[in-house]
Amino acid sequence: MLGPLARGAIFLLAISIVLCTVDDLRSDATTSAAVLSLDDYEEDTGDDSSSFSFTFPETRPRGLVFGFYDETCPDAEELVSSTVRKLYHADPNVAAALVRLFFHDCFIHVRTNKLRARLLIICDAHARTRQDAVFSWTRVQGCDASVLLDRVDDGRKSERDAGPNQSLRGFGAIEAIKQRVEAACPGTVSCADILALAARDSLVLVGGPAYPVLTGRRDSAQSFYYDVSGNIPAPNATYAMTLDAFARRGFTERETVALLGAHSIGKVRCRFFMDRIYNFAGTGAPDGSIDPDMVGEMRAVCGGDGAAPMELGYYRQGREVGFGAHYYAKLLDGRGILRADQQLTAGSTVRWVRAYASGAHGEEVFREDFAHAMVKLSALAPLTGSDGQVRISCSKPVEDN
Repeated sequence: MLGPLARGAIFLLAISIVLCTVDDLRSDATTSAAVLSLDDYEEDTGDDSSSFSFTFPETRPRGLVFGFYDETCPDAEELVSSTVRKLYHADPNVAAALVRLFFHDCFIHVRTNKLRARLLIICDAHARTRQDAVFSWTRVQGCDASVLLDRVDDGRKSERDAGPNQSLRGFGAIEAIKQRVEAACPGTVSCADILALAARDSLVLVGGPAYPVLTGRRDSAQSFYYDVSGNIPAPNATYAMTLDAFARRGFTERETVALLGAHSIGKVRCRFFMDRIYNFAGTGAPDGSIDPDMVGEMRAVCGGDGAAPMELGYYRQGREVGFGAHYYAKLLDGRGILRADQQLTAGSTVRWVRAYASGAHGEEVFREDFAHAMVKLSALAPLTGSDGQVRISCSKPVEDN
């Protein structure tokens, strides 16, 4: 059977034969590029931060629908929701863990492929020419539950082994949900859909907005260890690095700032920010963008070496964890825990930070923007239809179950 590159080459050659001139080929290529561009994702770039209206484009990929399991497993979404509630009441930290797990699953796999080919352009029996061309395209494989897979028996590493994923939690929670769903509907509901639904239900439990989750995803049969590094924004990422990581997946600046608001419910281990409070960028001093009082608080929690598994969060009052725009207010006060968070106040993104931190109206806008951005993230290049598989255990591909 021909591989994807061979099939692509044959397809492109077939196209070239029916074209009459090189100019026509260039024209058609330009048209195709316009259709595939991300320029349809518009945002207000004016200076008036009080203007919040903007429209999201249609983001529903083929194969995802509302109520995909209505006939095959009508109780699927309720089973997920009720199990998440039970897990949350036993350990409230599971909510942030499941949201982060979902983000890392959807955000990982981006690959650019290139195909070099010599095209034969035939107009008639007497007019023909050859032209070298390079075709490139980006393949994005997103919400496919690949992050849930264990290392395989032959020693190949999984995404869970990669540095950015070694602190992920929530795998046991997903397995618990899967087992309950499997008992009701064997081999029917994918782990990718369970993770997408569980992340939404977790956000609702901690005070986040409810948003619709389309279903119909299928599970990847493999994990992508080597694609993790460089695709997940690091805790110490700069402003430019964070925006680039999101932009490569089609997210606007505004959507990026909104999605990072999920940090309002999480807790950060000391080892991820120790350099900011003791020796930032080799200066021997704290990061100057942190409020001095915040430096003292962070040192008091973490100690001198940061070896203890202590955590800090964007608490609302005391140590109360909950979803909300208080995260942005803390950034404006220089109380960002991660450099990647505080950097949102260092460039043009500060206008959205200020907008979301501007009281009740800002909170309302943030919740709406966040919900829209999560719908978009949830639809990021899933496997659907006959692609992929439906695992029985979320940590193992079908042939290993």
